Amino acid sequence: MILCGVAIVGFSTSVICDVVTRTIGHPWLWLQEVTSTFFVYGIFIGAAVATRRNDHLYLTAIAESLNGRARLFVECFNRVVVLGVALCMVYFGYLNFLTGFTSFRMPSMTPIASLYAIIPISGAFIVLFAVEQLVNGWQHGFEGPEDGAVVDPVAEFGGPSGAE
Repeated sequence: MILCGVAIVGFSTSVICDVVTRTIGHPWLWLQEVTSTFFVYGIFIGAAVATRRNDHLYLTAIAESLNGRARLFVECFNRVVVLGVALCMVYFGYLNFLTGFTSFRMPSMTPIASLYAIIPISGAFIVLFAVEQLVNGWQHGFEGPEDGAVVDPVAEFGGPSGAE
């Protein structure tokens, strides 16, 4: 999570510096490389974090409306699909990483592999988190505390509830 914050701050700072240096007529051309690196790394780190938190990548609305074997099937199916995509990220991301040593980013002449490195790393973390969720779901069930709990938002903040 801290890495996501670093990527956002780095991306924002490099964009601001790029705009300022271009405005004053002395652009730092390497800032575009830095900006794109922070952007790409932020996306793939964010995907791993979203998987860990069980956000974004699953059809939770469908699964939460089910219970029993149907819920178990949908939850497992969702995670197996994510696991398959993550394994593709590891394999093909690694192949891209290896191929990236043959082309270079301008103007620094850094191998483009430095940009591709995060793809298999992110995929490996997503694999780890998807397997962790499957194992925890099989052992403890997929239902979370938010399932079936009806929250009165007015009463939650100390106001009068509508149940009076």
